[in-house]
Amino acid sequence: MKKFLIVTLLTVLPILSFAKAPDCVSWPMNMSEVWLKNAGIVDIKNLDESKTKITLLASEKKAKGLYTQIYHFIFYDEKGNSYEIITNSDASYEECSMSDVDVYLISKLISDIYKQEKK
Repeated sequence: MKKFLIVTLLTVLPILSFAKAPDCVSWPMNMSEVWLKNAGIVDIKNLDESKTKITLLASEKKAKGLYTQIYHFIFYDEKGNSYEIITNSDASYEECSMSDVDVYLISKLISDIYKQEKK
């Protein structure tokens, strides 16, 4: 019984010690859309935000309540094309835009329908 209690405590305590990261998806998402537009890849007005897939890949607590957050976004436009982005930025509970957002385009898939229209 004593071993069970120790194993349970060792399993549960580390989980309880992790602080919840700030919910700051809007800052890197908006900066990603602006980046896509400024790079001439796709206009923001052509993106279908209802289809956007968002995953928080990592959130690391740094000094004084600052978190480095890594997000993975998949944006879709009205023609079915997709744009896969990874972002890196710093956030806190008080302010999501504690740093610039580093944006990395890792995939751009053009739908077959769009390719056929271009021919």
